[in-house]
Amino acid sequence: MKTDPRIDAYIARQADFARPILEHLRSVLHEACPDCEETLKWSSPSFIYKGKILAGFAAFKAHAAFGFWAGSQILETGARQESAMGQFGRLTSLDDLPPRATLIDLAKKGMKLIDGGVKPVRNKSAKAPFTVPQDMRAAIDAAPAAKATFDGFPPSSQRDYVEWVTEAKRDETRAKRLAQTVEWLAEGKRRNWKYENC
Repeated sequence: MKTDPRIDAYIARQADFARPILEHLRSVLHEACPDCEETLKWSSPSFIYKGKILAGFAAFKAHAAFGFWAGSQILETGARQESAMGQFGRLTSLDDLPPRATLIDLAKKGMKLIDGGVKPVRNKSAKAPFTVPQDMRAAIDAAPAAKATFDGFPPSSQRDYVEWVTEAKRDETRAKRLAQTVEWLAEGKRRNWKYENC
């Protein structure tokens, strides 16, 4: 069993309701896949099999979530999936999970997909085109380094900044985000630069 002390620390700092859920899921995954390795991906525990992500879990203030990387190929979709990341909805107790034997069978299905070289199917829903608001464009254009960075970014990175600024509910918040956007762009940073090296 290849464990990672960072996962121990992650579980230990979670709320009382979440710890038993996460410990159970960890135990199930290692039982189903003794060769899996633990790591952190996107700051959440992930389980790797033959270099590919098999599954992962996360805990939040009021619920936990668990999912298989190739979830749509392992399970049929359901309403619970819509309420949280993963395929099992918002987990608040062990009763929210299928029986241990079912989880083990699902993990083994995921391993077979990896063994067969099957790539997870991703829902690529087309996002609506976005427009850079005039005040934002003017602020970015006024700083040559920011303009060069923004114009050089792919549309997805531009969209991240546009959505961050335009989703502000108060004028003060919008102004603050706009100033931060120009500063970060001038430094060549993407909107979520803090998380890129996690």
